[in-house]
Amino acid sequence: MLKRSSRQHESLSDKIYRFRGVILVISIPLLLISFVLFLMPTTTTSRSGAFQQYPLVHRKASPHSQSRTYAVIFDAGSSGSRVHVFCFDSDLNLVHIGKDLELFLQRKPGLSAYPTEPQQAAESLLPLLDKAENVVPADLRRKTPVKVGATAGLRALGIDASDRILQAVKNFLKDKSTLKSKPEWVTVLDGSQEGAFQWVTINYLLGNLGRKYSHTVGVVDLGGGSVQMAYAISETAAEKAPKISDGEDTYVKEMYLKGTKYFLYVHSYLHYGLLAARAEILKVESSENPCLLGGFHGTYTYGGVTYEASAHPSGSSMERCRRVAFRALKVNESTCTHMKCTFGGIWNGGGGDGQKNLFVASFFFDRAAEAGFVDRNQPVAKVQPMDFEDAAKRVCETKLEDAKSKFPLVEEANLPYLCMDLVYQFTLLIDGFGLDPWQEITLVKQVKYGDALVEAAWPLGSAIDAVSSLT
Repeated sequence: MLKRSSRQHESLSDKIYRFRGVILVISIPLLLISFVLFLMPTTTTSRSGAFQQYPLVHRKASPHSQSRTYAVIFDAGSSGSRVHVFCFDSDLNLVHIGKDLELFLQRKPGLSAYPTEPQQAAESLLPLLDKAENVVPADLRRKTPVKVGATAGLRALGIDASDRILQAVKNFLKDKSTLKSKPEWVTVLDGSQEGAFQWVTINYLLGNLGRKYSHTVGVVDLGGGSVQMAYAISETAAEKAPKISDGEDTYVKEMYLKGTKYFLYVHSYLHYGLLAARAEILKVESSENPCLLGGFHGTYTYGGVTYEASAHPSGSSMERCRRVAFRALKVNESTCTHMKCTFGGIWNGGGGDGQKNLFVASFFFDRAAEAGFVDRNQPVAKVQPMDFEDAAKRVCETKLEDAKSKFPLVEEANLPYLCMDLVYQFTLLIDGFGLDPWQEITLVKQVKYGDALVEAAWPLGSAIDAVSSLT
């Protein structure tokens, strides 16, 4: 009894000492849990009541902080001017601008439509510039690069006319823009650079960058004034690349992307974009052209030059047009000094794994949708080159007076040339680039990235380059 009574009157310090082992076992896990909770990022509540969690890179700033970088890229093409606005996080991942991952706007005509009016050419960009600036936070505008890349349409005007337009655009951005501009950021984009940016864009969006070259996709981009082919090749194939005469681009560009070195075969064919090819085809058959829909008599203007454009009395013919398009490509007129060539004596890169999966963009997608063999509301479509021939057969049997009702998606100005365009695209793929007629290719307009769609165009590649080079 005395022993039990003494325990009832023992002090608090005695109890702590007696149960020190139990207390130690319990307290250590509690301290560890408290320490982990202290280190975790805080969770905030938005005005709508929904919870938003921001990654650790944003802990010292708001979600609209300087950890985000914007880039504004103008694509001054031959068929029109387009502006793209992108936003990146600190890891170079695309971030939403509103509900989309980019702002994309366009208007016609392009800069090359003003060969003798450079100031008017520059002012044509104003509506696009105003809307682009409005989506960039005011405190970031002076740090946001704005670049203008003119493509084949301006190249076709010649040095004097293009230089005057470029200088007018430089002055325009200096006077009118609140964004960060530099004279060297307004330029006629080198054709191979355009192709390289397009390859970077599509493989970036597909999540291929950083993987082996054999896991990337090849790209064919058909613009208005030029067409580009780009795909990754092996180092062995790159070493065998033929030399090009002085003053021309090399066939292979070395690029270091996401920790991986790529050897990129890229070539740009000036005068062989869709709109430029029309002029080349009209040069072959200036009157009674079998590629024009029956009943059309008019002219076609490209690059400041006007061509007679009159249909054959018997109307358009897919077979006869095919022969004219083949001659326009000059497939057999240049001696091929390499093991494998495309057309005009150009080395084709040797083929290989990087070309097996081919993504075909721009006017290829547009004409396929307008001809009705792909859904224009879908961002991508799997087709074969033969689909262009099948569509051409249907179109070339149509007279101009019936074309509008049969092909309502085609702009009226393009209707007379729809047979010509489809035949040329088929000829370019088969005779120009040497594809198998039944090879599956992917027509692409947009690429899904996360929960949004992004235009499959070279400006994203240019934006990645611009943001990466900021100091």
